[in-house]
Amino acid sequence: MRVVIVGGGFAGYNAAKRLRRTAGDDVEVVVVNPTDYFLYLPLLPEVAAGLLDPRNITVSIPGTLRGVRLALGTVTTVDFDAHTVSYTDPEDRDHELSYDRLVLAAGSVNKLLPIPGVAEIAHGFRGVPEALYLRDHITRQIELAAAADDPEERTARCTFVVVGAGYTGTEVAVQGPAFTDALVARHPELTGQPVRWLLLDIADRVLPELSPRLGRTADAVLRERGVEVLTKTSVKDATAAAVTLTTGERVPTRSLVWCVGVRPDPLVADVGLPTAKGRVVVTAQLGVPGYPDVFACGDVAAVPDLTRPGEYTAMTAQHAERQGKLAGANVAASLGYGRPGTYRHHDLGFVVDLGAGRAAANPLHVPLKGWPAKIVTRAYHLLAMPGNRLRTVTGWALATVSRRPTVQLGLVRGSSVPLDTDSPEVPHRRP
Repeated sequence: MRVVIVGGGFAGYNAAKRLRRTAGDDVEVVVVNPTDYFLYLPLLPEVAAGLLDPRNITVSIPGTLRGVRLALGTVTTVDFDAHTVSYTDPEDRDHELSYDRLVLAAGSVNKLLPIPGVAEIAHGFRGVPEALYLRDHITRQIELAAAADDPEERTARCTFVVVGAGYTGTEVAVQGPAFTDALVARHPELTGQPVRWLLLDIADRVLPELSPRLGRTADAVLRERGVEVLTKTSVKDATAAAVTLTTGERVPTRSLVWCVGVRPDPLVADVGLPTAKGRVVVTAQLGVPGYPDVFACGDVAAVPDLTRPGEYTAMTAQHAERQGKLAGANVAASLGYGRPGTYRHHDLGFVVDLGAGRAAANPLHVPLKGWPAKIVTRAYHLLAMPGNRLRTVTGWALATVSRRPTVQLGLVRGSSVPLDTDSPEVPHRRP
């Protein structure tokens, strides 16, 4: 019997792990993923800010999921009648896998809005290539600003606009000033040059997903770090030289970071299954109605939220991880190993790292801030990571006693990290 799992993120990784543990060697488990690693996405802003090495937060799939086969590639089509999955590997070769059970856990991609210029100009933030590219881009802008004779060009290159004050956008913006300060310190030519960071959101406060108290904590830290927080504000249009805000203000900049949100991987639209809010409709047991051998979980699945009747679970890592575990158990049950379960999960709270000894957290819905929140936040991340814990702790320790690296790597070109993941020029299933 073969189980094919599409995606190696929070949902897919945990589905494979639970299935392998439950069914053992009797079931062949194949994970199809564009990369050979599980990415611990919550720490990606620290990679972009030069605090962590990307290898700290990328956990090898074949190295940690013993007995699970990795099929390196991007799924292109699924034939539910023939029980086959087609995928393209990194060298553009086509492959086909048959399956007895299929788990769709392809995750999510950048959410786009119909704003002129954004798809072409903005930088997304969903994977290691994007984080490395953003780190290089920020470094390059400061270095070009130092070499510029035109004061207007220098000001534009020293202005960074982040759109989206959710978890990712807030963490990117709060880490940004310390990173640019370290870069500017290398260039006497920039002495006295203001470096401007802006964080925009159409909501009326930072971190609208959290309680107002935690939102106020994050807002205060952002402003303390020098970030201009503009609520009820977004981008009206963008060009290579400037962005125009919905307030009418024109902001000359070469840097627009898009952290507005996520949408299900485009594979969902391609496979033709019934959807709700763009996600595959599933039961509370994560099965796809009418397809007894197909399951879906994580960001691609519209999972009924039994704690809030009539609603679906949010697209969060917390839900994806737990749904992945249940999907693995229920797939095993469908093959005769154990009994199926139903997904019911109350949010246990959230953590947001605000850099330099600051964080906002509400574990078990108890609001924390300052060092207690920081300790809880880092402890949570270490517990949630399936590997590389020692490397991550070492990276944090080094960041407190040494200077962060401030050189360009030049590994990722802009064309390799398009914001528009439906672009015909590139594969749209992203790592």
